[in-house]
Amino acid sequence: MITVRPKHPVKRIGVVSDTHIPTRGKILPPALFRLLAGVDLILHAGDLVTAKVLEELAALAPVEAVAGNMDPPELHKRLGRQKLIRLASVSIGLIHGDGTSRSATPLRAAKAFAAIKPDLVVFGHSHVPLYESLEGVALFNPGSPVDPRRAPGPSCGLLSVDGTSIRGEILFL
Repeated sequence: MITVRPKHPVKRIGVVSDTHIPTRGKILPPALFRLLAGVDLILHAGDLVTAKVLEELAALAPVEAVAGNMDPPELHKRLGRQKLIRLASVSIGLIHGDGTSRSATPLRAAKAFAAIKPDLVVFGHSHVPLYESLEGVALFNPGSPVDPRRAPGPSCGLLSVDGTSIRGEILFL
């Protein structure tokens, strides 16, 4: 597992997953850039499909990402499959969460970090936004900004770090 410690203070974190550019969407939606304007860091929970997504998001803020099941080998090698983001006051596990059953994705994501016990686990794969606690682990899935499935619409997320606490919000585009 890769551990990352951002070099600058982080208070607001944009969260994205399952962008699938260019296979399910041709471009990242302009609304996504408006919603993430002003964040200190962006987390991408996999299935970028192209590295161009990282470059586009990096125009807003530094990006930490992991590879998902739809990403090519070069992104797997570059990004890894699992990261621990250590901020001054909280830690965040970042994983795509893919496996055979989409309904088991939250549990898979939680179990991947069971030994570490981060304050929050960010994951993707299901394309369904989620913010809840499961077996004592706070879980956050931003959904997909281009390919919502069983969701009210395209979405992303925003995490706010304040002191030793972190809270999330699902944002619909």
